[in-house]
Amino acid sequence: MILIAGPCVLESRDNVMRIAESLLPYYEDCTKEFYFKASFDKANRTSVDSFRGPGLDEGLKLLSEVKEQFGYKLLTDIHESYQASPVAEVVDVLQIPAFLCRQTDLLVAAGKTSAIVNIKKGQFLAPTAMEHSVTKVLRTRGFEGKASYENAKKYGVWLTERGSTFGYGNLIVDMRGIKIMRNFAPVIFDATHSVQMPSTGSLTSGGDSSFVPYLSRAAASVGVDGFFFETHFDPSIALSDGANMIELTKLQKLIEQIDAIRAIVE
Repeated sequence: MILIAGPCVLESRDNVMRIAESLLPYYEDCTKEFYFKASFDKANRTSVDSFRGPGLDEGLKLLSEVKEQFGYKLLTDIHESYQASPVAEVVDVLQIPAFLCRQTDLLVAAGKTSAIVNIKKGQFLAPTAMEHSVTKVLRTRGFEGKASYENAKKYGVWLTERGSTFGYGNLIVDMRGIKIMRNFAPVIFDATHSVQMPSTGSLTSGGDSSFVPYLSRAAASVGVDGFFFETHFDPSIALSDGANMIELTKLQKLIEQIDAIRAIVE
């Protein structure tokens, strides 16, 4: 099982290293393919005054330190085409944010690197539409055939489900979408962003992390290739997405439940 976990954004070095160290058991678990996730820049924050992160240069230095100290594979998101090449020299997975999942130049730039490309489904798109985003990366990597689970896995393309817009300020997860998108690529379930409540006028987006376990267990029963959890030792002080994060101390029990459900399904 692919497991992606870490803070939403790179905070202080002490906070990042504390969170990274707490995630070590999942890296050492031979049943997991673990990736440490954190963003060097949150370019789509609601408010211009919100914390965005340390930026490209300082962010890559800190991510490199995490990799060197713990041996983790890394995942981070990019927002501009020029970022793909330098970021791919440090991280193993380039993530395409949901709002940018149709941006051809960004997908092509990511596809030209050797990194896995993880495309988050836009909150505004039908699951079937993600076939085209996968195809853009596959074509860039020299594959001319139809997007399929097997071909995307071979050429290093993932999709991530993170909920769909449901009126103003709310998201809903249609579990059918996971099955549909697995026709095109391996699918990760982003449990924490799926409980986000996008800003409806306030300076920050809200969320309700109490629903994370329920949606995670449901996704495990449908069948997914991995899970994405933004996590923190104290979500109340997190500098981004604290309302929908899962606390580090609660993660282990949830992973055990997911493993049990996956064993039944498989």
